[in-house]
Amino acid sequence: MSETSAGRGDKSKTRRRTFGRRKVDRFAADPALVIDYKDPQLLRYFITERGKLIPRRISGNNAKHQRKVALAIKRARMIALMPFTVTGK
Repeated sequence: MSETSAGRGDKSKTRRRTFGRRKVDRFAADPALVIDYKDPQLLRYFITERGKLIPRRISGNNAKHQRKVALAIKRARMIALMPFTVTGK
C-alpha cells in the first residue's frame, strides 16, 4: 500500500493548529498573590464544577505553583472549606 492511499502523503489536506492566547501563571505574574488553603475563593478557580483539580496545561500554572495549589486544595477540603465532590445532579 502506498502512502497516498493510506492518507498520509497529501499535504494539502493537513490542518495547521492555531493556538489561542498563551496562558499566564497568575502566581508568577503577581508576586503579591499567595497560595493559601484558607482562601477558597482563589482556589475555586482551579477546580471544576464537579470538584476535580484542573491540570496545569489548562490552568496555566507552572509546575511549582501547581503543586502548591493542589496541596492547598487538599488541605481546604480536609477542613471543609471546599467540597470533595458536588452532591446531587
